[in-house]
Amino acid sequence: MNHQACPSQTVQISCALTSIPVDHHLQEEAMGHNKLLFSYSSTISFLLILSLFDPIVSLFPYYGGGGASGGGGQFDNNFYDRSCPYLQVIVRNGVRAAVKNDNRIAASLLRLHFHDCFVNGCDASILLDGTDVFKGEKNALPNRNSVRGYEVIDSIKADVERACPWTVSCVDILTLAAREAVLLSGGTFWPVQLGRRDGLTAASEDSVSAQLPSPIEPLENITAKFTAKGLDIKDVVVLSGAHTVGFAQCFTFKHRLFNFKGSGQPDPTLDASTLIDLQKTCPNEATSNNKLTPLDSPSVYRFDNSYYTNLMKNTGLLDSDQALMGDPITAAYVKSYSMYPYLFSNDFAASMAKMSNIGILTGYDGQIRKVCGSVN
Repeated sequence: MNHQACPSQTVQISCALTSIPVDHHLQEEAMGHNKLLFSYSSTISFLLILSLFDPIVSLFPYYGGGGASGGGGQFDNNFYDRSCPYLQVIVRNGVRAAVKNDNRIAASLLRLHFHDCFVNGCDASILLDGTDVFKGEKNALPNRNSVRGYEVIDSIKADVERACPWTVSCVDILTLAAREAVLLSGGTFWPVQLGRRDGLTAASEDSVSAQLPSPIEPLENITAKFTAKGLDIKDVVVLSGAHTVGFAQCFTFKHRLFNFKGSGQPDPTLDASTLIDLQKTCPNEATSNNKLTPLDSPSVYRFDNSYYTNLMKNTGLLDSDQALMGDPITAAYVKSYSMYPYLFSNDFAASMAKMSNIGILTGYDGQIRKVCGSVN
């Protein structure tokens, strides 16, 4: 590589370009298309010079991620291969650093992705801060003081912007981060299609509560909410398996310990020894409401199939968890996943791929946010 000093800023750009390794396939193709190559090179040179005076100008297309077709609506696994080739490495390193600093964050990133996609589709609307125009989704009851991981996505986005300005959507970063969080917890890999664009607004607080499944809802209500998103009863069971990692606050299940359905008695389906342990952790007083309890005590931070084993033993923590054993269809899935971990891994990958494509924006819809907490 030539390290000769460049006399001016414009020439420095030319020097930088000459240091890039030659792609011989492109070189051979260029030999047959000299006029086209000259025109393309002139355009690039113009953009490079213009960028010296206007930092908004970038070689990376604003209308999409890049990919083979830019912002024309392409949506595939290779969308950023040319425009941001190190994207997945940047996301992986960002999630790894976050997990090293906070071993709860892997489950939180997965939940953040779920709460985004289930409210008006996967569009990173959950990442938007409130404004004078709308309050945003962060303060809706299911998210307030509960959903975590915003700062991790913001940090990764900043790293991505340094490498590939105005190129990668916040929602694609969140989708990849959820996959990496599962992998770092010992879970399965699944290919993530890319090319989503960020939404321009957020849902109302009431809409968030209406769309997100609640841990105290009957199974038929939860299934209906999944069906409304294009998912099915199998996806209910599979995606509930994400509770193999993470924690729940006591108030989300404490009614099962002391006054189940107004009976004044504990939930009779809850294992007796588990009941005693939970009553010690979450005593029947308001001060215990925000205390945390593992959703899957046998493997708190490990993504595996023990969640289903727990349900078979009547030690599921939430109503919505143990309710899966009260329906013959969902109970059959639970039994299969408790016996065959690879079956769960395969089905979880498929269900996550389905969920991450709910209501997405592509092409010229939405935008590529520069900062995930606000629209451009």
